[in-house]
Amino acid sequence: MVRCPRCNAHSIIRTSWTPTNPGRRFYCCSRTCGFIDWYDPEMCPRAVQIIPGLLNSMNELRATANQQAKQARRLKFILGVTWFVFVVYFMIGN
Repeated sequence: MVRCPRCNAHSIIRTSWTPTNPGRRFYCCSRTCGFIDWYDPEMCPRAVQIIPGLLNSMNELRATANQQAKQARRLKFILGVTWFVFVVYFMIGN
């Protein structure tokens, strides 16, 4: 565990999601003194180019999956209602 050189508090590990350091972990002060020190080594330029695009693609796929799950729940509800109406119609009709 790294201690903050400014206030001697314990530092915590966080992950950067900025375009210049995507997925790179760093130490930061558990208080608000502003101390930052890198935990992971610097990434190669190609990884810095590719990772944001992969993250965007993953986020788009998750959003699409969530939309499709909502639509599936709605369609199941509609199917259940139509079956209920169908059964009630034939019970009353007989």
